[in-house]
Amino acid sequence: MTSTAAVPPPRATYRRLSVEERRAQLLLAALGLFAHRAPEEVSLDEVAVAAGVSRPLVYRYFPGGRQQLYEAALGSAADELTQCFTEPETGPPTERVARVLDRYLRFVDEHDTGFSALLRGGSVVETSRTTTIVDGVRRAAADEILRHLGRMGGTGEKPAGPRLRMMVRSWIAAVEAASLIWLDDGKQPAAADLRGWLVDHLIALLTATAATDPETATVVHDLLALERSAGPAGQLAERVIPVVVEAAHLLPAAPASD
Repeated sequence: MTSTAAVPPPRATYRRLSVEERRAQLLLAALGLFAHRAPEEVSLDEVAVAAGVSRPLVYRYFPGGRQQLYEAALGSAADELTQCFTEPETGPPTERVARVLDRYLRFVDEHDTGFSALLRGGSVVETSRTTTIVDGVRRAAADEILRHLGRMGGTGEKPAGPRLRMMVRSWIAAVEAASLIWLDDGKQPAAADLRGWLVDHLIALLTATAATDPETATVVHDLLALERSAGPAGQLAERVIPVVVEAAHLLPAAPASD
């Protein structure tokens, strides 16, 4: 009888990563840590362990240490967050915005602590460069919303005027504030409910601005022509009209006829 020696399992093949792949690996590991802890609490040793590499290797790619790594990770997260606002120009505008907010809130949910540290500031690693990165996301988000409102100056479009642009940027700020409050309150209400309220908020701001700004009035007119009764604008109108009727006594009295 012939005995058969035990054959050891094959060893895993080591694959050298390109410079771009290794850098992406380190950024992914750093983002995983920054997502749930304030940046000043994350050490390069922890990033190295999370990436399965040595500390000197982290320094080789980021010789500026934690500050450089944080800024690079922040830039990567900013790119991802900006992509949340990218939506094809198909379907009713408020439904597009709802899909945008679903992605945005999912990002906030997955990067809760890091998102709070990023937007609240006060971190010891905050610099003018990190502030510029965050402001860039806000401006890109506002531009995407204006694009869905037909006011980014594309073919056959007019660029947004100061009142409309201010209104949209104010709404972006409100979305940020609501997101931070949502995290503070244990992610309550449900993300879908928060998203619905934020879409309603945008419609309400557009309506109020349209009352005194002819450009916004035109935008609202064009937007409503694309909406569906079952969509966010139609549902909000159904809820709000009974409330508005209660204010009928505030309207000026009609002049008496002769």
